[in-house]
Amino acid sequence: MANSVYQINKGINQSIEFKGLKAQYIWYLGGGVIILLFLFSALYIIGLPSLVCVGVVGISGALLVVKVYRMSHKYGEHGMMKAIAKRQVPKAVRIQSRKVFKMEN
Repeated sequence: MANSVYQINKGINQSIEFKGLKAQYIWYLGGGVIILLFLFSALYIIGLPSLVCVGVVGISGALLVVKVYRMSHKYGEHGMMKAIAKRQVPKAVRIQSRKVFKMEN
């Protein structure tokens, strides 16, 4: 038998990363680009000059990229979901009656 050389995939069970963007932030950036494409077409159909359309979409796109990269670096792969979940936890639980604690036999 001849010696076989197999490639080992060392990226198994790791999150997807593309140029520094992690996991769901790739989808956020892609969705934002599609929205900007529709915005450009809407502005162009309305009748604005093409340079104005390009300027508005270019500035919006730059802000989108900066915001998405900042969120990706700040929260990481699962951090944004954890931050949203943490905001939804109440600070205190208030009960107006003791009915919950009464045991009925």
